Amino acid sequence: MLRKFILAFAILALAAAFAGTVPAHGPGCRVTLLQPSLVRGTPLAAGEYHVTVNGDKATFMMGKLTWTVDVKIASGDKKFDSTTVRYTEQAGRQNITEIRIGGSKTKLLFE
Repeated sequence: MLRKFILAFAILALAAAFAGTVPAHGPGCRVTLLQPSLVRGTPLAAGEYHVTVNGDKATFMMGKLTWTVDVKIASGDKKFDSTTVRYTEQAGRQNITEIRIGGSKTKLLFE
């Protein structure tokens, strides 16, 4: 009886621990920008951001600051090994065009 109780408690504890790891509003990831960048014309300073997606909007969060921009979600052919940011350079400024979310096939397109 005690073993069943301990096993049930352990399973509930694991379920509670993993419940917070699933994004509440679609795909999300952490991204570190090494230099100031633009995403759909919105300037972002260098630093670490948490990016979440809800429908056709992506929200970049750094501390208490947030920026929301339009995004398209696409699927790659295979899972990406790590989260990567793709840029294009225009007039000396780095424009984010795509974020590939590591561990998934999801691509966030900002074109």
